[in-house]
Amino acid sequence: MSLGKITTFLLALAGVAGLVFYSFQSEDLSSPDVSPSVQHSAAFEPAVSKEMFGIPTESYDLATHKIKRGQFFSDILGSHGIDQRYLHNLVVKFRDVFDEKRFKAGKPYTLFFPKGKHDQPNYFVYEINDIDYVVYDFLRDSVYAGAKEVTLEKKTAAGVIQSSLYKTFDENNLPQELGYELSDVFAWVIDFYRLQQGDKFKVIYQQKIVDGKPAGVHRVLSAVFNHAGNDFYAFYYQPEQLKAGDYFDESANSLRKEFLKSPIKFSRISSKYSKSRLHPVLKKYKPHLGVDYAAPTGTPILSVGDGIVVEAQYTRSNGNYVKVRHNSTYSTQYLHMSSFAKGVKNGAKISQGQVIGYVGSTGLATGPHVCFRFWKNGVQVDPLKVQIPPSKPVEENFRTDYYQMVSTMKTELDKMRYDWKGDETNSPGYTRN
Repeated sequence: MSLGKITTFLLALAGVAGLVFYSFQSEDLSSPDVSPSVQHSAAFEPAVSKEMFGIPTESYDLATHKIKRGQFFSDILGSHGIDQRYLHNLVVKFRDVFDEKRFKAGKPYTLFFPKGKHDQPNYFVYEINDIDYVVYDFLRDSVYAGAKEVTLEKKTAAGVIQSSLYKTFDENNLPQELGYELSDVFAWVIDFYRLQQGDKFKVIYQQKIVDGKPAGVHRVLSAVFNHAGNDFYAFYYQPEQLKAGDYFDESANSLRKEFLKSPIKFSRISSKYSKSRLHPVLKKYKPHLGVDYAAPTGTPILSVGDGIVVEAQYTRSNGNYVKVRHNSTYSTQYLHMSSFAKGVKNGAKISQGQVIGYVGSTGLATGPHVCFRFWKNGVQVDPLKVQIPPSKPVEENFRTDYYQMVSTMKTELDKMRYDWKGDETNSPGYTRN
């Protein structure tokens, strides 16, 4: 999960037969290879198993490459004998399965050639991510999606924060995705922009394994975050009778409150709520009835709660802004956006955590940030001090089962130590049950 990264796809019209081809673009500028040409592999890879992507491999020679920046989808297959008009008709017919505009530079693809015959492939497989892929089947004139087998492994992690959550995960060789998951779990009870040196965490989670390698975090099972000297516990609980689970504390209270603590993940507060502040543009003192979160232009802005968009417009002072009414008591506003998210307009229904726009510096702003404002009963209040009511606890008929689960999981967490350097269950003081 990488924040703020945008992949752009450019369309190019071919000069022959009016066919549409697609060029793959990426923000990753680290690769020296910027040539749009197709490179052919002289050597074909032996199959590592009898089946790959659901395709028997005994009769095939495989060639795997990565899509290059500026490379055309039509070039990849056209240079291997696939007729352009046929390819165009195929992708249009099966666009509901996979829109070819979603191809990204840097992603791997595999060509399946009949053994000893490398003029034209029978299959083209594009890997969307570590798990999902799409197959272009030229034998059956079909396009279909597939997924690799995923297994789950129980893992542990811990750390003591010296500067930031990101740096702590980096120093302990922990997956950054786990940091995002952890911030989501505790989003309603801990403000991650106000972490202190010495704050610490322990977490037990499930890691996805694909082809014998880590492929992301599946779920945080339990965690404890010590913030400002106070322990905050989280336990994932989903009774068999319910379709979805959630996170609760050791007393069966929900960690999910009515609003998120902040509209942006991992930023910094550049200006707080004040009745009198020197305006950086107007150069005069006036109230600043919001909290400014500084972040790079294009950073996603999240709605802190469910609600209805009541304003999505531009004004000279606010720039592009969105105001969301959450209920009869609370409303929030997000100012200086570079742009609105797709579908965000007056009357639109918004879900908690949904991206509603992107950080910018429109209106009276000296740099990219979002000014976050909060209304309670029609009066603007300090977002950092407002008291938010909690959500529903574990239902009474599940309490006995929940407390039994928590007893085991809390014991497991408490066996771990915060101050270990390493990874997984090798942490000092940890014993696997």
